[in-house]
Amino acid sequence: MIKGLAITPPILGRISIGKIVEKNGKRVPEKDDQFTITSQIQGKEGWVKHPLDEQLRAKAPNQKLRSIPVRMIFNDPELNLRAEYSLFDRQTGRPVCVGNGETCQRLTNQGVEQHPCPSPDLCPLAQGGNCKPFGRLHVNLDESDELGTFIFRTTGFNSIRTLAARLSYYHAASCGLLSCLPLQLTLRGKSTIQSYRTPVYYVDLTLQDGINLQQAIHIAKEINQQSQQSGFNQNALDQVARQGFANAQFEMDNEERVEEFNSDTNETVSEGEGQTQPVTTARTKERSKPNQGEGFMQDIQQGLQQSVQALN
Repeated sequence: MIKGLAITPPILGRISIGKIVEKNGKRVPEKDDQFTITSQIQGKEGWVKHPLDEQLRAKAPNQKLRSIPVRMIFNDPELNLRAEYSLFDRQTGRPVCVGNGETCQRLTNQGVEQHPCPSPDLCPLAQGGNCKPFGRLHVNLDESDELGTFIFRTTGFNSIRTLAARLSYYHAASCGLLSCLPLQLTLRGKSTIQSYRTPVYYVDLTLQDGINLQQAIHIAKEINQQSQQSGFNQNALDQVARQGFANAQFEMDNEERVEEFNSDTNETVSEGEGQTQPVTTARTKERSKPNQGEGFMQDIQQGLQQSVQALN
């Protein structure tokens, strides 16, 4: 295995509750009151929606996608949800310091050093709002690819806190059978003083509609028993994933650098939920050029449609 490269779950698409709009020559985030499921392909109008978005939206009330049935691929809660404090260089978008509130890995001229992490409020380096909680939730939506994931990235305290709690609780209540539980992502809203009484949307993790906890645990036990009989080793899968995450100091890829943190402003969507992508005017002009690959984009969309035919 190549050292220094974080081996993360394969990503098939993205889940967001925000979108990017152009204002004053910059692409800035705008909050939304529903989920959007996209592929990993961008066109001139933004991210290309994944076919699952349309399929799930057709079944939702008023076609507002506010719940998504999901399955965790790991039993360990911390493998499904990766969260830490992240300080990024606003010019390059690269991570400078990543910490857990106790210790941090900090990039210096002498290399990567370990320092105490007092949290952003108490850290001199984090003043100015450049250090934020950053969470990545990996979930499975496509049963035809049981190890492929859709990723929800967020810098919102509400989503990170709620998701972390739910994952830990369901893991404990099911005797560790988190990956076998029938779950769903649920969009919730609340008003706070900080939001000036306007709704703030965050992501929760609940049991699928019509299933109580006792039924869910019974289902999880049956699925686990069937998996073991087939020779599936969930513990080994968790261990391999744990080693892959630990293979690099910074769990970061180019897409996250550009999408979430490569900006010159602290503007965020609904307390950090959704995507944060204010981009320079030069980049905006570059993206506004006519798309020379529209035929290619049509081929991509057709391919994505074919990839989910097994779910129909």
